[in-house]
Amino acid sequence: MKPVSTNFPRITGVRTESVHLEEPFADMAARFAHEPGAVVLLSGGDLDCARYHILGIHPWLSLTGWPGETTVVIDGTTHVASQAPLDCLETVLACCRLNLGDTVGPVAAGLFGYLSYDLKDGLEILPRTTLDDLGLPQLCFFAPSLIVVHDKASGATEVHAPVRQGQERNVVSAAIEDFKHALRSPPLPSGEFSGTGQSLTSNFTRSDFTSSVKRIKEYIAAGDVYQVNMSQRFEMGFEGNSYSLFKALYQMNPAPFFAYVNAGDHQIVSTSPERFLLRNGSRIETRPIKGTRPRGKTPEEDREMKSALAHSPKDDAELSMIVDLLRNDIGKVCAGGSVVVAQHKRLEAYQNVYHLVSVVEGTLAERKDSVDLIRATFPGGSITGCPKIRSMEIIDELETLRRHVYTGSIGYISFHDTMDLSVAIRTATIIGNRLVFSVGGGIVYDSDPEDEYEETLHKGQTLMSVLTQSRDKPANGTASGIWVWQDGRLIRQEQATVAVSDLGLQYGFGFFETIRVEKGHACRLRAHLNRFNRTWSALFGGVPPDLTWKAIVAQVIEKNSLGDAPVALKILATRGDESRTRYRGSLLVTARPYTHRLTALGATGLKLATYPHRRMSPLADHKTLNYLYYHQAAAWAREKGADEAVVRNPDGTFSETNSASILVVSGKTVTRPRSSHVLPGVMQAAVCRRLRAMGFSIEDRPIGSDAVLDADTVLLTNALMGAVPALSLDNRHLKCDNSLAASLNSNLFNPTEVGGGLR
Repeated sequence: MKPVSTNFPRITGVRTESVHLEEPFADMAARFAHEPGAVVLLSGGDLDCARYHILGIHPWLSLTGWPGETTVVIDGTTHVASQAPLDCLETVLACCRLNLGDTVGPVAAGLFGYLSYDLKDGLEILPRTTLDDLGLPQLCFFAPSLIVVHDKASGATEVHAPVRQGQERNVVSAAIEDFKHALRSPPLPSGEFSGTGQSLTSNFTRSDFTSSVKRIKEYIAAGDVYQVNMSQRFEMGFEGNSYSLFKALYQMNPAPFFAYVNAGDHQIVSTSPERFLLRNGSRIETRPIKGTRPRGKTPEEDREMKSALAHSPKDDAELSMIVDLLRNDIGKVCAGGSVVVAQHKRLEAYQNVYHLVSVVEGTLAERKDSVDLIRATFPGGSITGCPKIRSMEIIDELETLRRHVYTGSIGYISFHDTMDLSVAIRTATIIGNRLVFSVGGGIVYDSDPEDEYEETLHKGQTLMSVLTQSRDKPANGTASGIWVWQDGRLIRQEQATVAVSDLGLQYGFGFFETIRVEKGHACRLRAHLNRFNRTWSALFGGVPPDLTWKAIVAQVIEKNSLGDAPVALKILATRGDESRTRYRGSLLVTARPYTHRLTALGATGLKLATYPHRRMSPLADHKTLNYLYYHQAAAWAREKGADEAVVRNPDGTFSETNSASILVVSGKTVTRPRSSHVLPGVMQAAVCRRLRAMGFSIEDRPIGSDAVLDADTVLLTNALMGAVPALSLDNRHLKCDNSLAASLNSNLFNPTEVGGGLR
């Protein structure tokens, strides 16, 4: 594959024209916000950092990056680079660089989008123990063909069109004329939006969050850190127009760094008040925020809140700490002696809150660029903690889900040495029919866990109130509104649990019945229960539970308010632990609205195809939760007085045992059983590497019982026991070389030998 840089057309200039807007900028931008790649940056309020409204549309290039791989799409042609996202970003900026001097405003050509917080993993050596449940890129930028900039101070609006090498000039002119024509067309009607479901859910309960705050305080007491930013993530269903949500939030509480990014398969809605990085030529600026108070309901109360924030020792200490951190970060790429705190503890008034803000400035060193600045400072210290690296380690330990764009950055990076990025707080991501947003705060030694939890709810209240409308806020921030029946009681879905020792979790040892319910009536309930009971007796043994299932079904339907709609109801049983004295599993009943398959597909029937796998299940290629087949084989082996059961293929050849891979050693040849579907053994591969080093040759071919019986040694391997010789097969003695197994196992579990670190 050719280097990505060879595919970039150079930018030769920018064509700029003035336009007159007959409507507010946010309404004008609504005409284009539905288009993938559209980015809207609105500056609310009258602070000195809130001067420009900016719109980028019709991207000719997109840049999306994951660890170790970045995808670049240029005029519809896709290029995949085996580069880290920031490396590829630097390549794009270098190839498209323009020298415009001071002839334009903040941005006339460049990239618009976001940097996810998770880019930190490419900048520092950090643990990765949180779950990436969104699967979105760590970096997402678009290069617009048209950039509209409105100067709130002068009232002037300009549209900029980058001119690319080899591009016909009339193409650029036509793009600008098409934009002007769109402005003359009737305005688009405002789209509706709403949160769906009963209420918001959180990845933390109140008690879990407060326990995490207490853990952070223990780290502070131990001297690990001074402060850590802890957050919780909320989620609810969403339907409708995401840009309409953006506009509604802007009208409620305009802040300097409102941003809307339509990334195609997801949208970002950000209402941030905080600037992360500003670059204008060599001038660098960052504006950390630490310290927040709500606005008072009366003038006197408002003055009291303002004074309390201005004179708070705790907020002063936090802000000073973060200012020092950011001075150090930008100092890595700034000229010596140029970094100064231009303003400290500036009190800024917003519609709903007061903030304490500092302004730190510096001069970018020669031969340093925007990506160098990002690498030196990302993610911002105000939303990680101090010291930054240890704080990020603790965040990863205590938070359960990856933050993605939350506490990352949103804005633009121009091709002509300007940049403005916000800190992505008060930011929501809409993906599919889900909306997620996180809220956090800085934890210090004297933080009160309950107060910190309440502060997260307070900070997120603006977005919560828009989404939930007249609904109450969630109790403890966790209630989903979905109810299930488990083991005799109705509980909320998030309270339902299955023990770690339950074989239903460990091996998929369980079963279920799915029943359609119409207007509260469970269709063919008796037939379903007869089959349920037959399966119970066959797999679990003993007497099936004596329950009035009809009454239980009615309770679940009523509790979930599903009486009138078609419902998919599931009765599920898990085995529990290995106890033979009594049943210790879980019984659950769940219900959800049901839409018929043909209705969902918009079709009159289903298309069928013949599945080619006729041998072992293709699931044997992977370690799925459904290990019931192997569990039953092991139980059978124990009944026969054996330790392991040999699994055979339909043609009678051997595959593996119920818990181990097989290696057959004859002379200096080692044979791995070849089967259509078998789990590739990690330990088996490690043992084979050692055998090769000892002079053995390795081959893959089908084997049967004769090959095992004639072998010099049969080895069983798995990740726990290493390599263990087999002693007999079906009560027939096997030859055994114990010294070979001992040699193979030497240092086999030594971390220094096998890369056994935690990363």
